[in-house]
Amino acid sequence: MNEKTIRDRLLEHGRTLFRAPKQLIQFTKVPEADALLNDLAEHPHAFVLACVMDRQVKAEKAWLIPYRISEKLGGFSVKALCALSRADVNRLMSQPEPLHRFVDKMSGFFHTAVQQVINQYAGYAARIWTGKPSSAEVVYRFLEFDGVGPKIASMAANILAREFKIPFADYFSIDISADVHVRRVFARLGLCAPDATVEQVIYKAKALHPEFPGMMDLPSWEIGRTWCKARGPECDACYMKDLCPAVNEKK
Repeated sequence: MNEKTIRDRLLEHGRTLFRAPKQLIQFTKVPEADALLNDLAEHPHAFVLACVMDRQVKAEKAWLIPYRISEKLGGFSVKALCALSRADVNRLMSQPEPLHRFVDKMSGFFHTAVQQVINQYAGYAARIWTGKPSSAEVVYRFLEFDGVGPKIASMAANILAREFKIPFADYFSIDISADVHVRRVFARLGLCAPDATVEQVIYKAKALHPEFPGMMDLPSWEIGRTWCKARGPECDACYMKDLCPAVNEKK
């Protein structure tokens, strides 16, 4: 199958998502937590801290962490967070139940992220993305947070652009976030080898759509999580079924 045809269909769905009207993002499906994470005007640091927490656990659990801490603090102001020591954050994240699989490591990342928001952005995390910066600048600023790698930095920039409708000067540096779902979909669609590395998937997306590689991220992730599962894929329900080499091989 022509990979250009496959790319174009992924991009078609990606553009539909990108152009959709702004609405409340259900990061956790807990209304109060989602309200906090969507509040980029008063609590932009909640979104940033959730991004920092998003590793080695299910995304929904990671994104709940700012809200769970706000419940214990009685609020989530930068002033209240600034007063916390690393030991305080560790306690808040570990008692009475752990908020993350790796509390010791992630509480340290949380604490240093708060300090960075205070010291580098004068306590207002929205300065990371205001002023229509280049996509490379936004990704770089997220990479400056301890524990954040290219995958999370690109994811954060992509969410800001696609979901929050934050304007950037360009989108060249927003890569695909090659998690297990995206890698599986790229492999089954024949865009990459089954054993392709994360870097290979990222650069394949760059080659396919250099002006905005991350445009294919959410469509691929949705396909992988909804239909193209590791076991028991529901191929008949997927809108890529007529183009998918894996489906044709099964037939």
